[in-house]
Amino acid sequence: MSSWPPLYLTPVDEESLARSDGRHAVRFAEAFGSIGKDGIAGRAGEPLVLREWQKELLRHLYARDENGGYLARTALIGMPRKNGKSALSSAAIALYSLIFEGVQGAEIIVAAAEKEQARIVFGECRRMVETSELAESVTLYRDSIYVPESKSVLRVVSAEAYSKEGLNPSRVVIDELHAHRDRTLFDVLSLAMGNRGNLAQLVSITTAGVRTDVSGQNSVAFSLYEYGKRVASKEVIDPSFFMAWWEAPDELDYKDPKTWAIANPAFGDLVDESDFASAVLRTPEYQFRQKRLNQWTNNKSAWLPAGAWDELADETVCLEPGDEYYLGFDGSWKNDSTALVAVILPRFDGDVFRVLRAGSWEKDFAVNDDSWVIDKQAVANFVLDFVRENPGCKEMVCDPTYWQDEMMQWLQAGIQVVEFPQTLAYQVPATARLFEAIMSKKFVHDGDPAMARHMDNCILKADSKGGSRITKDYRNNRLKIDLAVALMMAWHRASAKLEPEIIPQFYF
Repeated sequence: MSSWPPLYLTPVDEESLARSDGRHAVRFAEAFGSIGKDGIAGRAGEPLVLREWQKELLRHLYARDENGGYLARTALIGMPRKNGKSALSSAAIALYSLIFEGVQGAEIIVAAAEKEQARIVFGECRRMVETSELAESVTLYRDSIYVPESKSVLRVVSAEAYSKEGLNPSRVVIDELHAHRDRTLFDVLSLAMGNRGNLAQLVSITTAGVRTDVSGQNSVAFSLYEYGKRVASKEVIDPSFFMAWWEAPDELDYKDPKTWAIANPAFGDLVDESDFASAVLRTPEYQFRQKRLNQWTNNKSAWLPAGAWDELADETVCLEPGDEYYLGFDGSWKNDSTALVAVILPRFDGDVFRVLRAGSWEKDFAVNDDSWVIDKQAVANFVLDFVRENPGCKEMVCDPTYWQDEMMQWLQAGIQVVEFPQTLAYQVPATARLFEAIMSKKFVHDGDPAMARHMDNCILKADSKGGSRITKDYRNNRLKIDLAVALMMAWHRASAKLEPEIIPQFYF
């Protein structure tokens, strides 16, 4: 069983494993669980078939002590995305505990960082009930499932909105613990289990994330992970804590399929190698390590691999008569830089995009002048002259902050101005699109040293939802990235405009 054991596994003695309820959870999950969507695992509606590594995981999780209670009160299970976490947590843990575990008055809490994610997890439980014989013995409500015979209930809560009143869970299942902004909900639920003694168990199933939470301290998920490693190495003896964590060692080549197989227990089964081969080309390294290799990262990481930008340099790039192009404009006011970048459209089939620095203005920090501000009218005039000399401008994509008056001048001059606010909703997809273009070599650039410097200054900042955007390290405000931001905006519009239009076809 090559998928077992994981890289980090806390010890469980053979006597406790022999008393485990894992086999009951497996039988329940395979009898009533089903596949939710068509995919590599099978067709929607087909029976759930647990793999041997999943069965072994459940055997360890449900190990019992000599008094009949759970050996582990707290459990952390970590694996990369797409390895069957949802089916495992829904069928073999949450629903099993609600219906088949045999606890009278059981209270199962399914928790997530956000309402939307919590409802996704609950929706999987609900679907399995509705599509099986379980529907005959339970009552379904909007946010809960009730079993009249045992007076047991499954509830869904989120860190965004929950009540501390009346909680007395026998089982807590926390989805994607790494995404929680702080440890408040985890601590509330841990405390609430106290009255249940060793009949209760809190299970967190998660992928890795960033090491710190909003407080700047280690997140609860990373803290548990670090503690679990100490238990796994027997530095700490604590049978009440269980951890099974799949991860690729940091020193291995993250682009090697052998590394992918180490981190993903379902690799080549539920997880397709071709999906990894595609993702590694278009995903920032830190994000690939986090979501695909289950490695913890800092919240800020270098954006581009070394040499990726330089490989696209072509000093012959220029605007030629008849070229059509998009301008990206990232404006500033004081002590920052202002940038104008052109993305030139391909001229014929087989041609590539071309990128050049059209203009940039930034303070010379060798001169100590705190009164320095950008000459906005000079910049506005430069743009007007540039477009007049190069009349193929399709759009000018602008961050509107501080520059509304100048944008009006450009509009009145006939330039098609499009606003691009610097918000996560805009920046996250634009960052991903530009990264994919660079890694796939979809354009060449003029080799401008200022733009190379700005690209090199970019770091990635992750948010709690797993998205990421380029930013600069604010500990050193002299590092500029405005040319990179201007390119990101222009590329997002230029490349989107060239995506093929889907024309409906009608057949009679």
